[in-house]
Amino acid sequence: MNQLLAIDGGEKSLKRNFPWPIFDEQEVNAVSEVISSGKWGNPDCGDEVEKFEKEFAAFCGSKYAVSCVNGSVSLRLALIACGVKPGDEVIVPPYTFIATASTVIECNCVPVFVDIHPDTYNLDHTKIEAAITSRTKAIIPVHFGGLSCDMEAILDIAKRHNLRVIEDAAHAHGAEYKGKKLGSIGDAGSFSFQSSKNLTAGEGGIVVTDDDDLYAMMNSLRNVGRIEGGQWYDHYNPGCNYRITQMQAVLLSQQLKRLQSQTEKRNQNGLYLTELFKNIDGILPLVRSEDITMHCYHIYIFKYDASKFGDIPKDKFVEMLAAEGVPCFKGYPHPLYKQPLFQNRNFMCYAIPETANYTDVFCPVAEAACSTDAVWILQNGMLGESEDMDGFVHAVLKIQGSCG
Repeated sequence: MNQLLAIDGGEKSLKRNFPWPIFDEQEVNAVSEVISSGKWGNPDCGDEVEKFEKEFAAFCGSKYAVSCVNGSVSLRLALIACGVKPGDEVIVPPYTFIATASTVIECNCVPVFVDIHPDTYNLDHTKIEAAITSRTKAIIPVHFGGLSCDMEAILDIAKRHNLRVIEDAAHAHGAEYKGKKLGSIGDAGSFSFQSSKNLTAGEGGIVVTDDDDLYAMMNSLRNVGRIEGGQWYDHYNPGCNYRITQMQAVLLSQQLKRLQSQTEKRNQNGLYLTELFKNIDGILPLVRSEDITMHCYHIYIFKYDASKFGDIPKDKFVEMLAAEGVPCFKGYPHPLYKQPLFQNRNFMCYAIPETANYTDVFCPVAEAACSTDAVWILQNGMLGESEDMDGFVHAVLKIQGSCG
């Protein structure tokens, strides 16, 4: 006999919550000490920011890290430092947060959308070269949900066309591709510390690089155009105050101590959950290749086939799944190029040509992911125990059983 669904008043499949962020007295005491010191600012009030930057760079296996107010700014710092000029084109995926493309606009450059791959929901490297023109200057691959893009293929394309590669690793703290931390593989790697992220201080961002010149420019841009060794009121570059505070830095340092073990747990749970989901008709987990040596599962994504669930629309299925206690979300409502920003050309930039018209852009895989296919399980849920993963599967099967 079918079980009564939680959305209809039945018992929930999972009765626990999945808290986020996770913290204890270590975080509380660290921030309290900074507050008590009265040295809150940066860079003139202490060295906690520099300490965290060194810790995060070492964690990523990178030479440098430049912190800033958020992950959007870290992308913009990287783009400007990489030398993009007004009117240049930057290749981006359409299935990502708006900042991946809007920061390109802020740099007076033109986002060029290339569809995602149906198996991974990452930038489809097989479609990149067809989008390259004489104006293309950079590629921003997004490691969506913490699943690495095919960086070997993307770097090969970039090398042959003399393009910069800026990894958008906002979802990818601690994830690895062929044993290398994501963010450390391209010219620069951008991370977010916004409240939902796997490493968080509520807000914040950082960009890592091994390139001396990129570091010097990004460091200057986030510090009002100052340069190392220069005078306080000497400004060499058109930067702004994008610095984080000592309180954010100590909080991030404490959270960083938890990141590796949390990443390993998400990775283990993701592998287990995939094996379970493989047995459910109508549920198809995204493909994880052998090159993915660590997946941080900021989002666990599976493709949903409504025809195997009594033609329940995706939005309704996600509502039913959430009622069962699964921390889930339906994902983006539409690809980025359908945002009013692009449809209405609200660019407020002088260098975006009239030919940059997004009304006719159509990326079929991204369209399907948004409208019918993609279901997200959120990262805090992936920190559960194996019995919680069993509970996620039970919830899906319970919904499917109700369709009979």
